[in-house]
Amino acid sequence: MNKYTVTNPATGDSGPSFTLATDAEVTEAIGAADRAHSEFSRCTSVAERAALMQRVADLHTERREHLAELIVREMGKPVAQALGEVDFAADIYSYYATHGEAFLADEPIELLGGEGSAFIRSASLGVLVGIMPWNFPYYQVARFAGPNLVLGNTILLKHASQCPESAAAIEAIFTDAGFPDGAYRNVYASSAQISDIIIPDPRVCGVSLTGSEGAGAAVAEVAGRNLKKVVLELGGSDPFILLSTDNMDEAVDAAVDARLDNSGQSCNAAKRFIVIDGLYDAFLASFTAKITGNVPGDPTSPDTTLGPLSSFGAAEGLEEQLQRAEAQGATVTARGNRMGAFFSPTVLTDVSPQSDAYREEFFGPVAAVYRVANEAEAVQVANDVPYGLGSYLFTTDPEQALRVADQIDAGMVFINGSLLDGAELPFGGVKRSGFGRELGRFGIAEFANKKLIRILR
Repeated sequence: MNKYTVTNPATGDSGPSFTLATDAEVTEAIGAADRAHSEFSRCTSVAERAALMQRVADLHTERREHLAELIVREMGKPVAQALGEVDFAADIYSYYATHGEAFLADEPIELLGGEGSAFIRSASLGVLVGIMPWNFPYYQVARFAGPNLVLGNTILLKHASQCPESAAAIEAIFTDAGFPDGAYRNVYASSAQISDIIIPDPRVCGVSLTGSEGAGAAVAEVAGRNLKKVVLELGGSDPFILLSTDNMDEAVDAAVDARLDNSGQSCNAAKRFIVIDGLYDAFLASFTAKITGNVPGDPTSPDTTLGPLSSFGAAEGLEEQLQRAEAQGATVTARGNRMGAFFSPTVLTDVSPQSDAYREEFFGPVAAVYRVANEAEAVQVANDVPYGLGSYLFTTDPEQALRVADQIDAGMVFINGSLLDGAELPFGGVKRSGFGRELGRFGIAEFANKKLIRILR
C-alpha cells in the first residue's frame, strides 16, 4: 500500500487518493504530539479541555451532512445510518465534555493507620496511537479520542486506508475546535510505520486498536516488546439467545435489527441465533421472511436500510465463507445473491460444530440459526466460540435472564433488546474479542496514570 484511496463500493468509482506519510513526517507527528502533551495538556485543566471537546461535539453536529456524505462514499454506509453515526459520535464527545471532571476527580483513600491522607489522582500518560477500522469511521474515533483528550493524552490517529477523507475531516474538526497542533494528528501511515516507527518510539505511551484478530495480535506483539499499554477491540460472533417470549414479532424484529446493523458489518452485531426447541420453527420462518425482505439498495437514498458491503473484496470473502459452509454441511435456508459489493441477506441452519462456519465471524448479512433443547445447551452453544464481545438474551423470566447472563462469556449482555449501545455504557469483550474497555467511565481510565499521592502532614 502506497496510498490511501477512496473507492465507492456501491459504484466502483475511484475517488481521491492520499499519499502515505514519509518516515520523516511520521517522526515529526510524534514530536508534535509529544510537544502538545508537554505544552498544552500539562498546562490546562480538565475543564478547559472539556470545553474544547464540547466544541468538537458541536462541530460534528454542524457538519453532519458533509461528514455523512463522506462515509457513504468511502464505505457504503446508508445515508440515514451515516447521519446517525455522526450524531452518536457527537454524543460521545459531549458525554466526556460533560462528565470528564467528575470521572477524573481525586479519589480519597481511607488509611488503615498512620497520620495524614492519601488519594488517587488521574493523570495523562502522553502520546497515544489509535488504529481504527472502516466500519464506523467517526464512532470508533470518538470513543478513543474523546475521553483521552479530556484526560490530557494526545492522539496520533491511523485510520483505515479506505477512509482518508473522513480521517482528514475529523482532524480538521479538532483543529477548528481549538485544540493545538499535535493534540490530535491524523497520520496516513503504513502498517510497517506503525510497527517499526510509531509504537517503538519512547514518546508513545499506548496503543488502541479496533480491527481483526490478526491485526490485534500483531500490534499487541510489538507493543509488548516495547512495554506499551494496549486496548484491543477485535472480532465478535455474538449470540442472540431466545428462550421465551410473549411477542414473537418483537423478538424477530430485534433479531433482524441486531444482524443487519451497518449492513451486517458490526463487531457486536448478533450473528448466531440460538433458539429453544419449542420456538425454533416459528422463529426461523418469521426471521427468514423478515430478514430477506431487506433488499440492498443505493446508500445515498434515505430509504435504504441495507447498503453494499465495504468493498468488492469483502463481498468476495463473504461469498467464499458461505460456499465453504455449505460444502461442510450447512443448509442455506435462504440464499443471498451478490452483485458487486451488494450482498443480500442469507440464513444458514444445520451448522455443525465440526465446520469452519460454527466458529467463524461472518462480517456481513449472514445469520446462522441453531436449535437447542434447553437453557444449558443454549449457554453451551453461545460460549462455544473463540469470541466474547457482546450477546443478546430474550426471556420473559427475570430470574432466568440474570442467571443466564452470569454464564455467558462476553463483555456485554443485552436483555430483551438490541441496538442499545450508549456513550455511558462500557464497550469491550473477553477471549479473542480483545481486552480493555471504551465508553462510559471506564473508557477514560484505560490510559490514565492512577497516581497515588500520600501526604503525611
